Amino acid sequence: MAIFKGAGVAIVTPFTNNNEVDYKKLGELIEFQIKEGTDSIIICGTTGESSTLTHEEHLECIRFTVEKVNKRVPVIAGTGSNCTDTAIYLSKEAQKCGADGLLVVTPYYNKATQNGLIAHYTAIANAVDLPIILYNVPGRTGCNLLPSTVAKLVKNVDNIVGIKEASANIKQVADIMHLTEGKIDLYSGCDEIIVPILSLGGVGVISVMSNIIPKETHDLVAKYLEGDHKGSLDIQLKLLPLVDALFSEVNPIPVKKALNLMGFDVGTLRLPLTDMEPANTDHLAEVMEELGLIKH
Repeated sequence: MAIFKGAGVAIVTPFTNNNEVDYKKLGELIEFQIKEGTDSIIICGTTGESSTLTHEEHLECIRFTVEKVNKRVPVIAGTGSNCTDTAIYLSKEAQKCGADGLLVVTPYYNKATQNGLIAHYTAIANAVDLPIILYNVPGRTGCNLLPSTVAKLVKNVDNIVGIKEASANIKQVADIMHLTEGKIDLYSGCDEIIVPILSLGGVGVISVMSNIIPKETHDLVAKYLEGDHKGSLDIQLKLLPLVDALFSEVNPIPVKKALNLMGFDVGTLRLPLTDMEPANTDHLAEVMEELGLIKH
């Protein structure tokens, strides 16, 4: 049974004016997401700027989210690291916090071999009892989790149950589903190709755009899973200009700007990320206005 089916939000981490985690605002965002139909909250992922959170902040965000959500939807904690021991520590602590599952990105910078990735993920999985979703995003990590490696992990490690695939390589996604015989919960990690990934047996998306349009993202997936493929595709194509604007600069720069344009006041970003360029901001605002997301 999948940890969740549908649209999960890779939620941002809001900051105060002095660059501390704004837990009150995080609570508001969580309530907005649940009210609008989000199927899962993914905390401390890439979009949550996990790489610039201290371990204490990281774990407090997980703890806070679990308590705030209070079992209304599954909470999946990002606990990946390029250090296996650190990933094990964060994963164990996330389990203690009450997370329903873990999202574990491939180790970045180290450039591990495929055998190294198998050893890395096996060690993390053996240290916890929670279900684990692999996270493959080679464009950010410099490391590609090959389909044959995914198949070995799924076959040999009981609590590795899913993958968030953000390679944008549809052939690779198809190979994963072929080699695992479909025995993996496949989530799109790219908002622009949710429908194609669902067509290959996917069960949902872990989404950036869901931060600002949770209902539409939920509906896109729900319609497909209910058999309304045309209705799902219509939403996917309608939202492509928004997705393009949300990735005109590195995530989560644009999505935090979008939330601020909507009046959520999630603050700025932690260095080395900086504020969105004016021209890109103007374009994002135009696209959002066309979709009725900015109210005057």
